[in-house]
Amino acid sequence: MKTIDFTYHLKDIDAIAACVLEHLDSKTILFNGSMGAGKTTFINALLKAMHSDDVATSPTFSIVNEYAIPNDKIYHFDFYRIESLDEAYNFGIEDYFNSSNWIFIEWPKRIKKLLPEDAQTITITDLNDNKRSLKLTINTENLTKNIAMTESKF
Repeated sequence: MKTIDFTYHLKDIDAIAACVLEHLDSKTILFNGSMGAGKTTFINALLKAMHSDDVATSPTFSIVNEYAIPNDKIYHFDFYRIESLDEAYNFGIEDYFNSSNWIFIEWPKRIKKLLPEDAQTITITDLNDNKRSLKLTINTENLTKNIAMTESKF
């Protein structure tokens, strides 16, 4: 595992989101952080960096929101209210995971057993005074597997 750390002021969130986007190597991103830490706010900044005209809102009650980006879409999940894996299966989570679209997941621990291996994790911590700490975790083991698989094709 490799972790990239960022500390930022909320006024700089768009620049940090653009930087984080450059480091993403998976289209499944898990967002961790306490209630009110800024997960949805950061997702909104990522949408801007991805040239979306949509505005992210928390899908706590709807479970999933869909956003358009050029030539793709993003499914934004909030599993805070999910109480069992059956609930995730009932709305077709596997169909979303099998798509080639972006998947942003808040409260991923609620469906931990279902998460794709190649998912990357963003953990946001509120440092007060409009400052945040962001840790982007990259699973270098999956990167090595992917590189080995790519090299074996040639």
